[in-house]
Formats: sequence, C-alpha cells, structure tokens
Amino acid sequence: MTGQARLTVSAAVATLAASCAMLPLVDKSTWIVQAAFLLTLQSTAGALTRRVPLARPLTVAVQALTGLLLLTVAFAYEQAVAGVLPGPEAFHEFGQLVQEGAEDVGRYAIPAPATAGIRLLLVGGVLVVGLAVDAVAVTYRSAAPAGLPLLALYSVAAGLGQGAHGRLWFVAAASGYLLLLLAEGRERLARWGRVLSGRRTAPPAPGPATAAGGGRLARVRTGRRIGALALGIALAVPAALPSMRGGLFEPGGPGSAAASGPGGTTSVKPLVALQDSLNQPENRELLRLRSSTENTRDLYLRIVALDRFEGAAWQTTERPLTELPAVLPAPPGLAAGVRTSRVDTTLTASDGYAQNYLPLPYPAEEVRAEGRWRYEPEGRVLAGERGQTTRGVRYQVSSLQVEPTAAQLAAAPAPPEEILRAYTRVPSSLPPVVAQTARKVTAGSANAYQQAVMLQDWFSVGGGFQYDTQVASGTGAEAVARFLTAKRGFCIHFSFSMAAMARTLGIPARVAVGFMPGTPMADGSVSVGSKDAHAWPELYFEGIGWTRFEPTPSRGTTPEYTVAEPSPGAEPGGGPAPPPDRTAVPPSAPKGTDACPPAQKRLGECRSPAAPVEGSGPASGGPSAGTVAGVAVAVLAALGLPLLPMLWRRRVRARRLGGPGPRARTAPSPTPGAAAPADAAAAGHTLAAWRELTDSAWDYGIPPDDSRSPRGAAARIVAAGALHGAAAESAGRVAAAVEQVLYAPRPRPLPGLAEDVECVRAGLHAAAGRGARLRAVLLPRSSARLLWSLARPWSFSRRRSAAA
Repeated sequence: MTGQARLTVSAAVATLAASCAMLPLVDKSTWIVQAAFLLTLQSTAGALTRRVPLARPLTVAVQALTGLLLLTVAFAYEQAVAGVLPGPEAFHEFGQLVQEGAEDVGRYAIPAPATAGIRLLLVGGVLVVGLAVDAVAVTYRSAAPAGLPLLALYSVAAGLGQGAHGRLWFVAAASGYLLLLLAEGRERLARWGRVLSGRRTAPPAPGPATAAGGGRLARVRTGRRIGALALGIALAVPAALPSMRGGLFEPGGPGSAAASGPGGTTSVKPLVALQDSLNQPENRELLRLRSSTENTRDLYLRIVALDRFEGAAWQTTERPLTELPAVLPAPPGLAAGVRTSRVDTTLTASDGYAQNYLPLPYPAEEVRAEGRWRYEPEGRVLAGERGQTTRGVRYQVSSLQVEPTAAQLAAAPAPPEEILRAYTRVPSSLPPVVAQTARKVTAGSANAYQQAVMLQDWFSVGGGFQYDTQVASGTGAEAVARFLTAKRGFCIHFSFSMAAMARTLGIPARVAVGFMPGTPMADGSVSVGSKDAHAWPELYFEGIGWTRFEPTPSRGTTPEYTVAEPSPGAEPGGGPAPPPDRTAVPPSAPKGTDACPPAQKRLGECRSPAAPVEGSGPASGGPSAGTVAGVAVAVLAALGLPLLPMLWRRRVRARRLGGPGPRARTAPSPTPGAAAPADAAAAGHTLAAWRELTDSAWDYGIPPDDSRSPRGAAARIVAAGALHGAAAESAGRVAAAVEQVLYAPRPRPLPGLAEDVECVRAGLHAAAGRGARLRAVLLPRSSARLLWSLARPWSFSRRRSAAA
C-alpha cells in the first residue's frame, strides 16, 4: 500500500472512530454502517481524483459532489432527478429532513429513535467531517490540523451523550487520530533517507533484497516504534494525572440530566422542544390514558416544575433523588377541610415519545411504573435512571383531584417563611415595569387570591394579549418586560410573566411544564398529542397547596375556583369568561357567514375558502413552464456530463489531426524566401500530432514521460503497448518527424503523420483489454488536461496573491 493510500484509509478510520462517540445518542446503531459505507465511497472518490491528478481544490470539490450525490441517493432518491441528481425537490426534502431532525433532537431523550431526520444529521455530519479530515490530512498533507474537525465531532457527541462509556469513546477517537498521525509520520520518515544509528554494524551481504528494501524496511520499523511510543504516552499520561471533577463533560456537571443512583440530582431543560411541538404541522400522539373520572378537562399531566428564577431563565433546582416509595407523601400545604377526590389513571406512552421524566397528574399519591424510576420529593417528579425513558412505558397513577372553593382560597393564611423565601425571590435584573404592572393590574384587591385571579383574567381576557407560537421563546427578565409591551406570545410567556408578577406581589409561584388535558376518544380513552404540550403557573396557598392557574388565552381550561358564578339574569360578559371547551366542535355556520370561531382567529388558524393559495395561479393543474424547463436542463446535463470527457477528447483529436500538414501525403515544394511561414505551420502540425500520439497512449494506460527524447518515448510506447508491424513503424516515423522539427537546422516535416497516429491508436486499441478500451473511449485519462486548464487561472491568481 502506498503512503497516500495509507493516509486515505487512516483518515476514514479516524473519522469513523470519532463518530462512534455518537452511538449512545440513538437507540439503533445501523446508521453507523450506512455512514461507513458512504464515507468509504467518498474517500475512494478522493483517492481516484488524486491519482489523475487534479488541483487540490478540484479534488475537494469532487469529493463534496460525491458526498452530495450519495446523500441524495440515500435520503432523497424519490425527489432526485433520475434518482441520483439533486434538484429543487431534493433540496427541499433535505431541508425538511434537517428541520425534522433538529426538532427530534430537542424532543427526544437519549437514546433517541433513529428517525429519518436524525439519521440524515448523523450520516451527513460524518461525511462532512470525513471530507474535512481527508482534505486536510491527505490532499493538503497536514494531518495535525485534521484533529480539529475530529474534536468537533467528538465534542458534539460528548456534549449530548450521557452514560458510563465516555472514556471508551474518547479512547476510540484519540486512537483514530493518533493512527492518522502515525500514518503521516511513517510516510515522512520514509522520505528522510538512511536511518542514523550510534553504533557501527557490519554491512549486510549485498543482494537485491538488501539493496532494494532493507533501508526502507528499517525506516518503516522506526516509524512504527515512534508511533507506538507516542500512542502509549498519550494514553498513559492522562491516566496518571490528577482528575478534575465538575468539568464540562462530567456527568454531574452543569446541565446534566437526571443522575442515577442515590444522591443523584434532578436537572432538566424542559422548554427546549415545547415551542417546536406546538409548531408541528400534525398533532402526533404521545400518550394514551384512561381515567376513573368523567371530568378529564382538569386532568393536566405535569412533568417538572421550574422554581428557580435568577434572571437568565426559569430553571429547576437540582435536588437529590430517592427511592420511589410505595405511597408518596402528602402534598405540602393541603389541609383536611379541602374537598378532594381520588382519581385512578392508566397511561401508556407511545414508542415515539422518549424523555427522562414521567408525566403525572398532580398531586400523585401512588405510582406503579415499568422500568427504573426515582423520586424527587420537593417537585414530586419521577426521573428515570441509567437511560430509563418513557418510550412505550405503561404505568398507573392514583392522584388527588383538589377542588378548593374561592372562599377557602381567599381565606388562606400566610405561607410558611421557608416557602416565601424560596418561591418569592426575583432577580435584581427584573425590570421595574414588571412589579409596577402587577400592582396596577391588581389594584383594589383584598387578598392574594384576588390578586391571582386578576392577573389571570388580565392575561387571558382583558389585557389585549394574543396567542402566537411564532414569537421567540425568551425566558429571561428582559423577555418578561418585552412580552408585557408586545402582548404576543404563547404559554411560556404567559406562565412565566404571571409567575414573575405574582412573586413581586409576595405570592409564592413557580411554573409547571407538561401537557394539557388531551382529546377524548370514542372508546373512552384520552389521546394526548404533541400540540398539548403546555406550561402554566402554580401559586401556593396555605391549606390548599400548589394551585394551578391558566393565564394563556384559548389554551387549556380555566379552573372553576377562579371563575365567578354569574347571577341569574346577568348579562354575558359581566364576569370572567367560562372555561373554554377544547373538545367542543363548533357548529357549522350558514353560507355567507364567517365560520371561523374567534378563538381560532386569534390563533391565526383560519383561512378564507375564497382566498387563493399563495403561489397558485389561475391554472395550477400542473408544473409551471420554468419548472419543466429546469427539469429538462437538469436531465440533459445529467445525460451529457458523463459524455463530456469523450466529446472533449474527440474534439481535441480532430483539431490536432485536421490540419493540412499532418494529412498531406505530398511534401510542399520549398520556395526560397517564402518557406518560413509554411515550415512554421508544418512544424506546429507535427508537434500537434506528437501530442496526440502521447495522449492516445495515455488513454490506454501509458502516461507521458517528458524526461525521454521523442525516440525514447516512442520506443517506450511500442514496448508498453505491445505494438508490432505497421503500428510500431508509424510511432517511429512520428518520433523522427518531431526530432526533425526540434533539432534539425532546416527541419523537413514528414507527410502522413495523421495516418501514422491513427495507426498507432488502432494498434493500442487492438492490444488492450475490453475494460481498457471502454475507459479509453468513455473516460480517457488525457482529459485531465481539461481540468488542469480550468485550474490554471486559479493557481496563477493564488501565486500572485502570495507574492504580493
């Protein structure tokens, strides 16, 4: 194996070794096989291109084009032109898959399902990194900087992945990089020359093996020893150094998910995918449940509670996890005089829903769940350990449906000091307008309960707010102030703003994240989908505990204890709006009227049936003329591109052999005083015929050798091409004509050189095998001159800029 081939293989192996760090991120590992196959083809394209050879930028471009074609065949062949060439529809499909992959990355817990979008991100990332490593290490002959893309690939996997195999993947990635360095060092060492040694040894017995391979074998052995020593030092030294805990990749470090085992902590970022879930085009079912209560409108499923607000964002407080008790402790703050009812619910998570926290009704009393789950008492949440997720889990929950009255909430005493201290804290960066607006909205209230109801009604009914999921999901202190001014947002903005404003009024508050009540089905079950993802504020009232409020307009259900019952005969609109019924089907409107309900108008989900669809014309029954023309051009280009080398080669051959000099059989009579122009033209045709002869030999596998004389080059072509008889004589005549032109004082061009060149081509064609004949016709090697001519201006401009 040559040094360049060894470097190519090492670059691909190093890329795959670093890619193994992403194996724990996905539940199925078949994507790595696909990535390895496509990376092998891409690296092979680079190796073949370097053998031509091409300019370095063109080599990288060929590899990039190969990678694009491979991704098109693997992920968008149905939308591609002829199943291979990426057209507009294929690029649109790539965009859709990348968007879906990004959504799936934020939605699913690790290990995530191998969806098409995630596989495209993984395989495409491997090909991009492999292209960068191959270009830097092999094409540009600098293996050390190739560690940067490898480090980027490993860092992404290490930043997302969790588990006990981090050291194994690091060793694999480091070993691949060191293997690449070893391959480059071995090649460099082979070019150093004789290995120097401090001791004198007797010279070996002369012989062919000793003379040809002894020195090279010694250099190779020395290179292996150097590489093995460097690999051992790189692996042994970090193990001997003192370890530093709490770093970026430490499992218990910042941003880690729920740790497993006793003493673990809970830490989750539940808002990463909430907005993406709400903006999905379809409502994918995540949970299916059956409950003992007929009133499922208040059956919210709570995942986590965000109780720490330090200015940058609302987050969960990291707390220790304990064993899941058979019966959960009583919820904090709930007194005996408040009406409660027991609700038994059976839930089944879909196979496409995987995250580390179990959705539960609040407050849960008993949980019987499959798998490994641990309990966090303060937030009353269940977190999976050792990779346990909700995927396909079936579990039963017994919970309390707390039904306080408005009078009980209004008469609630002051909360305990520890509750006030922990849940009324606001950051110093919170703009003063938040507290000012809270006092203004709740002016005239008599107690904390009335303040909470006024805040809820102001957001949901009277404040002029609009529900909009396209608004950026800012969660910091400044985002709350901007939301109060813009008055557009979705559940994150409403719940965060109400909780922040409640804290400024001295009411303990936090934000719960989970799911709204789902959609009742015909069989009595309830379907909870991705569009049911929701966030709502929870306010603490002593004697009742943590109490749900619903400030988001047109979402969820307004709690009954916050709605004043209308007096008999009262006009509608005199009090808070009744809780919206998400399951009710709007009655069909008569023709000519607006059939879109006001709630859907505010959500922007209405479209006039008479309004034309954007981009559609009066006759939108088929593709436009521009599309048809573009597809036709793409098809013609796809068909003509493989034939380009053959067509270019025929055109060059016709130009070289089409002049009067090579074709003439009768030598022109010299005329004194006027022979210089004719001789110059004949000499040009002779040199053109010679160039065509050498390029024809190159097409059949005999590359040109400019170090030889024309006669020596012709003899080499005759010997390598197995020419005999007329073909060998024709090659000799062309070489003699070239020597006349180059070396004679008064050259006498020979006639009939074109026929001689054609005779040589016929002899080469007859002596070659079937594969060599096809390649000489369809993909002639001498067509590399075309690529050289295209790369020459770029190389010239680069030299000029370097000189400047």
